[in-house]
Amino acid sequence: MKKFIIVTLLTAIIGSIEAADTGSDQFIDHLLSLDAPGRPEIFEDTVIFTAPSSYRRVGIAFAHEGFGKVYWFRKLMVPNENTSPWIKDKPPKDMYVDSGILFHVFTIPEDLSGELEYRLIIDGLWVQDPLNPLSRRDGASGIARSVVVLPRIKRPDSPNRGPVGALTFTFYAESGETVTVAGSFNNWDPFMYELQELSPGRYTLSLPLPPGTYQYAFFYRGERRLDMNNPRRVYTREGKAANEASVE
Repeated sequence: MKKFIIVTLLTAIIGSIEAADTGSDQFIDHLLSLDAPGRPEIFEDTVIFTAPSSYRRVGIAFAHEGFGKVYWFRKLMVPNENTSPWIKDKPPKDMYVDSGILFHVFTIPEDLSGELEYRLIIDGLWVQDPLNPLSRRDGASGIARSVVVLPRIKRPDSPNRGPVGALTFTFYAESGETVTVAGSFNNWDPFMYELQELSPGRYTLSLPLPPGTYQYAFFYRGERRLDMNNPRRVYTREGKAANEASVE
């Protein structure tokens, strides 16, 4: 019963069971601790933006992306404390209620430092963030931009070191299995790259890639798996948990 409740809760909040790793549990616990919309909050290597759910729709666009892409906020649903017990592990339709919060999670890229400038779209109108008192006006256009001061984040060294100009992926499982890896380097195709079992239960693949930072996950027995040897964990734009590694 407890496992069923946790999985259902993760699905309701994040929208994907594949985000249910240890890091995701901590992140969801933090989200559930929010009691009202407020100014942007830095949590680990992310920035959490919030807005009242009374708005019909809220989006955010960033200056470092030329304001060319809009990321839409999600509604934060929380357990309904007034819900009666259910029968046969089937939750009632009103198990979750609107927390009053819309949110978006921004993972801070390694190459972004100093400040993060952004604007919101609230019910179809471009505006600065009304909950963020820090803003500045663009010198050319005079348009106000909201600002978040970013911390210096010390990220652990990548365990994916291998040949120069490549990432090396390693996965441990029973012998004779099929293990693949997918990521931002191949549009998340889970069938393209298969690891080779170089020793019993140890699967490895070195993949030549251009310099940059990549997100990835393994696929094993039809399930998406994180790299447990890599503590660098992020959330993709789709809200799914992934590992991160860099090619120098």
